[in-house]
Amino acid sequence: MNRLALGLLAALAPAAALGADWPQFRGPAGSGVADDQKPPVKFGPNENLAWKVAVPPGASSPVVVGDKLFLTAFENNKLFTICYACADGKELWRADAKATKIEPFHPTEGSPAASTPVSDGKTVVSYFGSCGVIAYSLEGKELWRYDMPTAVTNNEFGSGTSPVLADGLVLLARDLSKDSAVFAIDLATGSQKWKAERKYQSAYSTPLVWTDSGKRVLVVPGMTTLTGYDLLSGKELWAINRMAAVACTTPVVYKDTLVYSGWSPGGSDFKLPTFDEILKQAGDDKLGYLTKEGAQKTAFGNFFDNNDPNKDGKITPEEWAINMKVLASGENRAVALKPGGKGELAWTYTKHLPYVPSPIVYRDKFYLLKDGPLLTCLDAKTGKPVYEGERVKAGARYYASPVAANGHLYIASLEGTVAVLAADETEPEVVHSVKLPEPVRATPAIAHNTLYVRSDKFLYAFAAKK
Repeated sequence: MNRLALGLLAALAPAAALGADWPQFRGPAGSGVADDQKPPVKFGPNENLAWKVAVPPGASSPVVVGDKLFLTAFENNKLFTICYACADGKELWRADAKATKIEPFHPTEGSPAASTPVSDGKTVVSYFGSCGVIAYSLEGKELWRYDMPTAVTNNEFGSGTSPVLADGLVLLARDLSKDSAVFAIDLATGSQKWKAERKYQSAYSTPLVWTDSGKRVLVVPGMTTLTGYDLLSGKELWAINRMAAVACTTPVVYKDTLVYSGWSPGGSDFKLPTFDEILKQAGDDKLGYLTKEGAQKTAFGNFFDNNDPNKDGKITPEEWAINMKVLASGENRAVALKPGGKGELAWTYTKHLPYVPSPIVYRDKFYLLKDGPLLTCLDAKTGKPVYEGERVKAGARYYASPVAANGHLYIASLEGTVAVLAADETEPEVVHSVKLPEPVRATPAIAHNTLYVRSDKFLYAFAAKK
């Protein structure tokens, strides 16, 4: 079907007829799964491409509501929420967040437009660490805004968390260098319903709402911890300690169990080099401190500015020790929580854990995608391995989380490789792989039997030809 015919069909069909929506980061209920959808297994720039449009820079994932797609972007020092037509990718509107100050962020690894919008089908809500939460109608009219101070994260990496919706509330976990808190904002009015202050520092994970034995619980990953809050009041219900020092991933629900995986450098399975070793690699050992020029000779070079807190052009042993103390405080592991409201563990697992990509539960299997890439598959109920650390021929580094539909996992790498793997196998089998010209750091979306992929320069819609 050509683009014109596809557009006419979408315009004439009611929104519900287009298929299930993908309304937030990682889709329905944050699961990453759309098993009622049939996106193409084979696709690429010259195969099953419905349309492709240029988009401004940003790391947020697409969300799909009816015949509209939303994402956030950062262009010309401005932050935008942008709406596109699902039929042909035409831009329908963009709204300037009117941020007076842009949050500090890593120039290559982060973005001030990293948070994915969320929608209830009537309203779309965006969060920017630079200025706060803004709600729009689906037609682009600003409904309300909840202003927040400009975010500052540890090492000035930038915001990563996305808002979620539940029970008429906009829920946001905002873990920063200081003044960390979880917010519940009324979706209809933009007024604060509750705020839970947190002692934890910077985290980048998106929270999840879990119905545990009839109680609605907001589950929030954080530095070295995983915490459950009563959704109605914000009261802390339980906390799991001894988790990863840097929280990037989002939990998932498997039947009545909650499953989470956290990993960061500095744990027992990934020892960082000592400061003396870094100085020797940089040629700065005689100076006794690390210079920016010297850092470029090491793997640490791209992160020098973020680890130079006073911006004096050198990293001292004392500054290095502070960062290492934070990283050494955590424990890398995946955990499953029993229902019952007590935060009790059903099982734990400690191998081949991913740093940024969130885990996914699909057809009773728990999948972990680690840079390499290495794929691990566990029985979601017991945590017992089906296979562990199996190498997959598909890119190397991953920020995007796996998504799943119709018996397949879809993974997208920072090198631009998008691969399709058969699920429910005794070993990972790549059934299709394509290399896009640009990096992909945003998690793909699956809706309307279409795979939507946002790269660093384009938004692609892949759908099987009819």
